[in-house]
Amino acid sequence: MFIRTPKENQSRFDICDEVYVLFLSESVYPSGAMTSQEIQDQVYQMGKNARAAALALAVLSEEKKNEILKAMAAGIRAASAKILAANAQDIAAGEQRGLTSAMLDRLRLDEARLEAVAAGVEKVATLSDPVGEILGEWKRPNGIAIQQIRVPIGVIGIIYESRPNVTSDAAVLCLKSGNATILRGGSEAIHSNRALAEALQKGGQKAGLPEGAIQLIPFTDRESVAVMAGMDRYLDLIIPRGGKGLIETVVSLARMPVIKHYDGICHAYVHADADLEMATRIVVDAKTQKPSVCNALETLLVDEKVAAEFLPKVSQELSNRHVELRGDQKTREILEVKEASEEDWQTEYLDYILSIKVVSSLDEAINHINTYSSQHTEVIVTQDHESAERFMREVDSACVFHNVSTRFSDGEEFGFGAEIGISTDKLHARGPMGLRELTSYQYRVRGNGQLKASQ
Repeated sequence: MFIRTPKENQSRFDICDEVYVLFLSESVYPSGAMTSQEIQDQVYQMGKNARAAALALAVLSEEKKNEILKAMAAGIRAASAKILAANAQDIAAGEQRGLTSAMLDRLRLDEARLEAVAAGVEKVATLSDPVGEILGEWKRPNGIAIQQIRVPIGVIGIIYESRPNVTSDAAVLCLKSGNATILRGGSEAIHSNRALAEALQKGGQKAGLPEGAIQLIPFTDRESVAVMAGMDRYLDLIIPRGGKGLIETVVSLARMPVIKHYDGICHAYVHADADLEMATRIVVDAKTQKPSVCNALETLLVDEKVAAEFLPKVSQELSNRHVELRGDQKTREILEVKEASEEDWQTEYLDYILSIKVVSSLDEAINHINTYSSQHTEVIVTQDHESAERFMREVDSACVFHNVSTRFSDGEEFGFGAEIGISTDKLHARGPMGLRELTSYQYRVRGNGQLKASQ
């Protein structure tokens, strides 16, 4: 069993809207007396089916994929009573096991939430299809014409936790980008996930969804994660969505690329030339608008030239919102707050806690961020354009902002329409991931008989 326990004072368990509980006890959610070989055989068969489906999906037109997506949305609505009944089973089991109210809320579906899921499927149908986009084209002196074209990745495995809407989100984003998908949800949402997957499949099949295009592993045995991670013959990519423990487990086992982020240790640097009223608003929003997500602010850096004026103002606003502050020595000379430890600079609180450091310069701020950041999202607040540009060049994170709350580090806020996750990797996707990040590319070369030997 892999269970992430909360840090001291941590009351929020979710990251990027996912909760930390990974695999619950088999005694709570029994999946049957399946042997390891039976699990492997079934998951490998799903892989074979997905590979065949991926070839069929790759040649579907945008119009056909949109037709399938609309039919899938209709399938969710038609099966709403069944889905909600299945979700009620999961909620009851979660209550019996003592899951927190926050965790239960992320698990819960009602008529409004389910309608939002269906509407989300329809929204994906309105997004531009990245498949077939020409990324570049050129002609060589020998007459060979070369194109670089977006193509689907192939088969994508998604391993995720409590929120059942991820079943729909992941499936439809993969479908729109021409990929088959194998879904492995958390055991705490197994009934909801099964019902949603069945509704998506049945609805999509009415419009021509290829068999095997969307598959959910129907049991919760832990061995299924290891089997997926070793199935590089059939899976081209794995995306784990959830807590650090889950991601570390998948990365340690995977024989194919993994797109991930471990933590969201996001920083804000209030520069000497900042508009302090703006800085206060940005810091308060980034920390308190939703502290339990991966793009929430965790560390505040303040230039010593404005610290005496800025810190009392921002601390009052944060205190009004019940944020606990922890500071370095220079901060504590201005504010009566707890002392920040070395561990604080490395901590993703996911809670109403903020660490503060007073820095002497832009150089010190950049060095601190590049030392302690999880390479997620950082922001500089300043009216000095040159300092802002230098910050954005030299900070090595997926997203670097100027005078914008870190809470805008999100695929929908970027205009992608939908998001399958956020990556802090550098290959092949980085930052919020939409449809384009679920594609690869192919070179298509055309000639009229050119031979290497004739050159």
